[in-house]
Amino acid sequence: MAELAYREIYAMNAVEARKRLVRSYQELGSIRATAQLWHTSRQVVRKWVARYRAEGEAGLEDRSRRPRTSPRQTPPAWEQAVLQARQETGLGRRRLALYLQRCGISLSPHTIRHILRRHGCSSRRPRRQSVYPAHWAWEVDEPFALIQSDVKDIHDKGSLGTQHTTHLRRHHLPRYQWTACDGRTRLRFLAFSHTLNSTHGLAFLILVLCWLRAFGVETSVTFQTDWGQEFGGDNPRHVEELSRRFLMPLGGALRRYPLGRKGYNGRVERSHRTDDEEFYRPYLLQVQNVRQFLKLSAHWVYVYNVLRPHSGVGMDNQPPLAVLQRLGYTGDERIALFPPVLLDDISTDLLLSCRPETGNDLLAHYKEGDLYGSSEGWFLFL
Repeated sequence: MAELAYREIYAMNAVEARKRLVRSYQELGSIRATAQLWHTSRQVVRKWVARYRAEGEAGLEDRSRRPRTSPRQTPPAWEQAVLQARQETGLGRRRLALYLQRCGISLSPHTIRHILRRHGCSSRRPRRQSVYPAHWAWEVDEPFALIQSDVKDIHDKGSLGTQHTTHLRRHHLPRYQWTACDGRTRLRFLAFSHTLNSTHGLAFLILVLCWLRAFGVETSVTFQTDWGQEFGGDNPRHVEELSRRFLMPLGGALRRYPLGRKGYNGRVERSHRTDDEEFYRPYLLQVQNVRQFLKLSAHWVYVYNVLRPHSGVGMDNQPPLAVLQRLGYTGDERIALFPPVLLDDISTDLLLSCRPETGNDLLAHYKEGDLYGSSEGWFLFL
């Protein structure tokens, strides 16, 4: 009496299953009884009994399933022509197909790919340099090592309502808020613009880096963003090039969080809700022009970074500046007073001044002594 079905033993050892099947038939002398005993079909029993009679135990071994004839097989001479052409030209499969057509050999790129793989001649594409690794904020303990960056469209009827968005439009106030939020301390840096483009995004990140360096922060800074075009888009090479040209000279890097995983930038995303609830809804209708808007925004930066207690993980109901000092920062407290600027007025000139080929040192333009007088927008709050 078999304890296991034929298919179960077959999954463990196919040859042993066939031997047991044949032995059971020899004992029972019945195809049907053997099939019922092993819970398989009579065709299976008949097949292996016939092979055993014809070839003995050798007939129970696995046989090659290769077809006896392959009428569509590539001729060996053509295969050699493919290998020789690859060695001489180094072309890929598509261009090899065109090259061989001129020699009277008609093969598809897919066939050429299989030939090259069989002979170990296929070349793997170099792995794209990752714009990860992304970091969760709680994985980073050092202040400013991870800065979550994002853009907020202030013109959001769902958050502010029609009255506020109409006021925003009628008084030609900035539509976009650029936010950089330190993942550890929640210290935030804000800027604004009327338009949305990558020039503004790079200029904003450069300004934040310059601000930190001017206050003696030497930490390597990773700016973690979404996949928007304003921060370089979804082309890893382009993102890496922007990071290399504009941020690395200042000790910064540009990275992406995994596509669709907004939780990686949860702290800057959550701070935008606070902007709506505690800044835009109560105060936006009082603003009549851009100058007032920037001045009020600077006061909001002060309240958010210096006065407002935060109840998040590791904050202990303290404001960001207090948490920064608790973690060992002993420098000037004005690091928390990054004055919001209008990027439309300065972003193009700023990027032109910091291109590596110009030879200019961007930090020279933002020395600590001149920090509040670099542009009009930077001292409106004083």
